[in-house]
Amino acid sequence: MATALLTLIGKPGCHLCDDARELVDSVVLKLADNPAAPAIVLEERSILDDAELNELYVEDIPVLLINGKVHNYWRIDPLRLRSALLAVQ
Repeated sequence: MATALLTLIGKPGCHLCDDARELVDSVVLKLADNPAAPAIVLEERSILDDAELNELYVEDIPVLLINGKVHNYWRIDPLRLRSALLAVQ
């Protein structure tokens, strides 16, 4: 079975980051019983704890990576995320 590592990059107190977290959680939950979906691992990283992430993404948070590649930033589209997760090999 394929695995999708989702990395949500943001910071505490960011309302867009909170919205993104809720949306990602919702999409992951809806895919939990889908046999076509990969195993999904979600991690969160803060730009306040990592100087490199801060330099890369300070103007773009929240940022969502799928298996290390930028999927989206600012606002995450749930249908696009679902499609991308189902396409993970």
